Amino acid sequence: MDIRYTESGDISGLKQVLDQTKLFSSDMLEGMVKGFLDGETDDLWLTLEVQGVALGFCYANPEQMTEDTWNILALAVSPTLQGSGAGTQLTEQMEVQIDDQGGRIVIVDTSGTDAFAKTRRFYENAGYIEEARIRDFWSKGDDKVTYWKALS
Repeated sequence: MDIRYTESGDISGLKQVLDQTKLFSSDMLEGMVKGFLDGETDDLWLTLEVQGVALGFCYANPEQMTEDTWNILALAVSPTLQGSGAGTQLTEQMEVQIDDQGGRIVIVDTSGTDAFAKTRRFYENAGYIEEARIRDFWSKGDDKVTYWKALS
């Protein structure tokens, strides 16, 4: 496995990952990553590659109006790699990149539904602490759960 900055040639493979994981619509990907690829944003996009194929990504950006707080907005790994440590490696590498940018805190927002219990356990196992819960945020019965981690 190799983790590196996302490149335009990764988009096709990453769309497949999104279609498999249903994290969000793969149609949104090109618009989301465009600013990073063009060097127009402070966003960070990392791609996990196996034998030349993009099989995962992590996306983060600095939180506006904060002092060095970053938000991991998306993390997806091909179902064929889930449970292999690939997501952990991506998250750890993103934390290194954020730290290199002067970041001091990382937050992650996820769903409070049973369908996201595995996701919440993943972040807890990675050292993130549940910091906040907003009831019915995403929809009725679907809380927003915010995780927090200090760097360095």
